[in-house]
Amino acid sequence: MVRDYKIYLQISLVLLISLPFTSCSHIGMSTRSPQPRVVMQTELGDIVLEIDLENAPITASNFLRYVDEKRFVGSTFYRVVRMDNQPIKDVKIEVIQGGIGVEDSPLRLAPIQHETSAETGILHENGTISMARAEVGSASSEIFICIGNQPELDYMGKRNPDGQGFAAFGHVIKGMDVVLKIQEQAADGQILITPIKITKIRRRIFS
Repeated sequence: MVRDYKIYLQISLVLLISLPFTSCSHIGMSTRSPQPRVVMQTELGDIVLEIDLENAPITASNFLRYVDEKRFVGSTFYRVVRMDNQPIKDVKIEVIQGGIGVEDSPLRLAPIQHETSAETGILHENGTISMARAEVGSASSEIFICIGNQPELDYMGKRNPDGQGFAAFGHVIKGMDVVLKIQEQAADGQILITPIKITKIRRRIFS
Protein backbone atom coordinates (compact mmCIF):
# COMPACT_ATOMS: atom_id res chain seq x y z
CA MET A 1 0.00 0.00 0.00
CA VAL A 2 2.80 2.40 0.95
CA ARG A 3 4.75 1.43 -2.17
CA ASP A 4 1.69 2.13 -4.39
CA TYR A 5 1.27 5.57 -2.76
CA LYS A 6 4.94 6.45 -3.45
CA ILE A 7 4.53 5.47 -7.10
CA TYR A 8 1.40 7.66 -7.31
CA LEU A 9 3.30 10.64 -5.90
CA GLN A 10 6.15 10.15 -8.36
CA ILE A 11 3.76 10.05 -11.34
CA SER A 12 1.88 13.15 -10.07
CA LEU A 13 5.16 15.06 -9.68
CA VAL A 14 6.23 14.22 -13.24
CA LEU A 15 2.87 15.41 -14.59
CA LEU A 16 2.99 18.60 -12.53
CA ILE A 17 6.46 19.49 -13.80
CA SER A 18 5.57 18.82 -17.44
CA LEU A 19 2.30 20.81 -17.53
CA PRO A 20 3.75 24.36 -17.63
CA PHE A 21 6.01 23.52 -20.55
CA THR A 22 3.10 22.01 -22.45
CA SER A 23 0.73 24.91 -21.82
CA CYS A 24 3.14 27.82 -22.25
CA SER A 25 2.92 27.54 -26.01
CA HIS A 26 -0.84 28.10 -25.83
CA ILE A 27 -1.39 30.48 -22.92
CA GLY A 28 -0.61 34.14 -23.38
CA MET A 29 1.09 33.59 -26.73
CA SER A 30 -0.40 35.29 -29.80
CA THR A 31 0.40 34.44 -33.39
CA ARG A 32 -1.11 37.72 -34.61
CA SER A 33 1.44 39.95 -36.31
CA PRO A 34 1.66 43.55 -35.11
CA GLN A 35 -0.07 46.11 -37.31
CA PRO A 36 2.30 48.16 -39.50
CA ARG A 37 3.29 51.59 -38.21
CA VAL A 38 4.35 54.54 -40.34
CA VAL A 39 6.31 57.61 -39.28
CA MET A 40 5.35 60.72 -41.22
CA GLN A 41 7.89 63.51 -40.73
CA THR A 42 6.52 66.97 -41.49
CA GLU A 43 7.90 70.48 -41.23
CA LEU A 44 5.95 70.89 -37.98
CA GLY A 45 6.86 67.55 -36.37
CA ASP A 46 6.30 63.81 -36.61
CA ILE A 47 3.01 61.95 -36.90
CA VAL A 48 3.06 58.21 -36.13
CA LEU A 49 0.29 56.12 -37.68
CA GLU A 50 -0.87 52.58 -37.02
CA ILE A 51 -2.24 51.08 -40.23
CA ASP A 52 -5.09 48.57 -39.92
CA LEU A 53 -4.06 46.05 -42.54
CA GLU A 54 -6.23 43.38 -40.93
CA ASN A 55 -9.58 45.14 -41.13
CA ALA A 56 -9.04 47.39 -44.16
CA PRO A 57 -6.72 45.29 -46.36
CA ILE A 58 -7.36 47.05 -49.68
CA THR A 59 -7.08 50.61 -48.42
CA ALA A 60 -4.22 49.92 -46.02
CA SER A 61 -2.22 48.05 -48.68
CA ASN A 62 -2.68 50.94 -51.08
CA PHE A 63 -1.36 53.44 -48.53
CA LEU A 64 1.59 51.23 -47.63
CA ARG A 65 2.48 50.90 -51.30
CA TYR A 66 2.71 54.69 -51.56
CA VAL A 67 4.95 54.67 -48.49
CA ASP A 68 7.18 51.78 -49.55
CA GLU A 69 7.60 53.07 -53.12
CA LYS A 70 8.37 56.59 -51.83
CA ARG A 71 5.50 58.07 -53.78
CA PHE A 72 4.65 60.45 -50.93
CA VAL A 73 8.14 61.97 -50.73
CA GLY A 74 7.77 65.72 -51.26
CA SER A 75 3.99 65.62 -50.86
CA THR A 76 2.16 68.04 -48.55
CA PHE A 77 -0.75 68.70 -46.29
CA TYR A 78 -2.50 71.38 -48.30
CA ARG A 79 -6.11 71.53 -47.08
CA VAL A 80 -7.57 72.23 -43.64
CA VAL A 81 -11.26 72.00 -42.84
CA ARG A 82 -12.32 73.93 -39.75
CA MET A 83 -15.61 75.09 -38.34
CA ASP A 84 -14.94 78.61 -39.67
CA ASN A 85 -14.17 77.80 -43.32
CA GLN A 86 -17.10 75.70 -44.56
CA PRO A 87 -20.00 78.20 -44.42
CA ILE A 88 -22.09 76.59 -47.17
CA LYS A 89 -22.00 73.10 -45.66
CA ASP A 90 -24.87 72.02 -43.43
CA VAL A 91 -22.83 69.06 -42.15
CA LYS A 92 -19.51 70.35 -40.87
CA ILE A 93 -16.35 68.35 -40.23
CA GLU A 94 -12.79 68.98 -39.06
CA VAL A 95 -9.90 67.34 -40.89
CA ILE A 96 -6.53 68.01 -42.50
CA GLN A 97 -5.95 66.65 -46.00
CA GLY A 98 -2.76 65.83 -47.85
CA GLY A 99 -1.11 63.70 -50.48
CA ILE A 100 0.24 64.15 -53.98
CA GLY A 101 -2.38 66.77 -54.81
CA VAL A 102 -5.11 67.16 -57.39
CA GLU A 103 -2.81 67.71 -60.38
CA ASP A 104 -1.89 64.84 -62.69
CA SER A 105 1.15 62.99 -61.44
CA PRO A 106 3.05 59.86 -62.52
CA LEU A 107 3.29 59.03 -58.81
CA ARG A 108 -0.44 58.45 -58.52
CA LEU A 109 -1.65 54.85 -58.58
CA ALA A 110 -4.95 53.63 -59.97
CA PRO A 111 -8.07 54.18 -57.83
CA ILE A 112 -8.99 51.44 -55.39
CA GLN A 113 -12.15 49.63 -54.38
CA HIS A 114 -14.10 51.47 -51.69
CA GLU A 115 -14.08 49.82 -48.24
CA THR A 116 -16.83 51.34 -46.11
CA SER A 117 -16.70 51.71 -42.34
CA ALA A 118 -19.56 49.20 -42.19
CA GLU A 119 -17.26 46.62 -43.77
CA THR A 120 -14.09 47.42 -41.84
CA GLY A 121 -15.51 48.54 -38.49
CA ILE A 122 -13.07 51.47 -38.47
CA LEU A 123 -14.95 54.62 -37.52
CA HIS A 124 -13.94 58.21 -38.20
CA GLU A 125 -12.93 59.13 -34.68
CA ASN A 126 -10.32 61.56 -33.38
CA GLY A 127 -7.03 60.74 -35.11
CA THR A 128 -8.46 58.34 -37.71
CA ILE A 129 -6.70 58.41 -41.09
CA SER A 130 -8.90 57.89 -44.14
CA MET A 131 -9.04 58.31 -47.91
CA ALA A 132 -10.31 61.45 -49.64
CA ARG A 133 -12.46 60.80 -52.69
CA ALA A 134 -14.99 62.19 -55.14
CA GLU A 135 -17.11 59.34 -56.49
CA VAL A 136 -17.21 55.91 -54.87
CA GLY A 137 -14.15 53.98 -56.00
CA SER A 138 -12.15 57.06 -56.98
CA ALA A 139 -9.79 57.21 -53.96
CA SER A 140 -6.12 56.75 -54.76
CA SER A 141 -3.49 59.02 -53.22
CA GLU A 142 -5.20 61.67 -51.10
CA ILE A 143 -5.59 61.14 -47.35
CA PHE A 144 -7.09 62.99 -44.42
CA ILE A 145 -6.84 62.85 -40.63
CA CYS A 146 -9.87 63.48 -38.42
CA ILE A 147 -9.80 66.09 -35.67
CA GLY A 148 -12.45 65.07 -33.17
CA ASN A 149 -15.02 62.35 -33.83
CA GLN A 150 -16.59 62.66 -37.29
CA PRO A 151 -19.49 60.18 -37.54
CA GLU A 152 -20.87 61.94 -40.63
CA LEU A 153 -17.87 60.54 -42.54
CA ASP A 154 -18.84 56.95 -41.70
CA TYR A 155 -21.08 54.73 -43.80
CA MET A 156 -24.56 56.31 -43.95
CA GLY A 157 -23.10 59.59 -42.77
CA LYS A 158 -24.48 62.77 -44.29
CA ARG A 159 -21.30 64.60 -45.33
CA ASN A 160 -21.35 62.87 -48.73
CA PRO A 161 -24.76 62.64 -50.42
CA ASP A 162 -24.16 59.06 -51.61
CA GLY A 163 -24.14 57.83 -47.99
CA GLN A 164 -21.15 55.53 -48.56
CA GLY A 165 -18.85 57.51 -46.31
CA PHE A 166 -15.09 57.35 -46.59
CA ALA A 167 -12.55 54.53 -46.30
CA ALA A 168 -10.74 54.70 -42.95
CA PHE A 169 -7.68 52.51 -42.56
CA GLY A 170 -5.78 53.44 -39.39
CA HIS A 171 -5.21 56.03 -36.70
CA VAL A 172 -2.67 58.39 -35.20
CA ILE A 173 -0.91 56.91 -32.17
CA LYS A 174 1.46 59.83 -31.67
CA GLY A 175 1.56 63.38 -32.98
CA MET A 176 -2.00 64.70 -32.74
CA ASP A 177 -0.44 67.94 -31.51
CA VAL A 178 1.24 68.19 -34.92
CA VAL A 179 -2.09 67.52 -36.66
CA LEU A 180 -3.63 70.39 -34.68
CA LYS A 181 -0.74 72.70 -35.58
CA ILE A 182 -1.28 71.97 -39.25
CA GLN A 183 -5.00 72.67 -38.93
CA GLU A 184 -4.26 76.06 -37.34
CA GLN A 185 -2.08 77.33 -40.21
CA ALA A 186 -3.21 80.30 -42.27
CA ALA A 187 -5.47 79.35 -45.16
CA ASP A 188 -7.25 80.91 -48.09
CA GLY A 189 -10.61 79.29 -47.55
CA GLN A 190 -9.65 75.66 -46.97
CA ILE A 191 -6.34 75.72 -48.88
CA LEU A 192 -3.21 76.39 -46.87
CA ILE A 193 -1.34 79.49 -47.96
CA THR A 194 1.90 77.61 -47.28
CA PRO A 195 1.38 73.84 -47.58
CA ILE A 196 3.15 71.76 -44.92
CA LYS A 197 5.69 69.43 -46.51
CA ILE A 198 5.97 65.76 -45.66
CA THR A 199 9.74 65.61 -45.61
CA LYS A 200 10.02 61.87 -45.02
CA ILE A 201 7.67 58.96 -44.59
CA ARG A 202 8.62 55.36 -43.80
CA ARG A 203 7.52 52.25 -42.00
CA ARG A 204 8.60 52.00 -38.38
CA ILE A 205 10.42 48.74 -37.70
CA PHE A 206 9.23 46.95 -34.57
CA SER A 207 11.99 46.18 -32.07
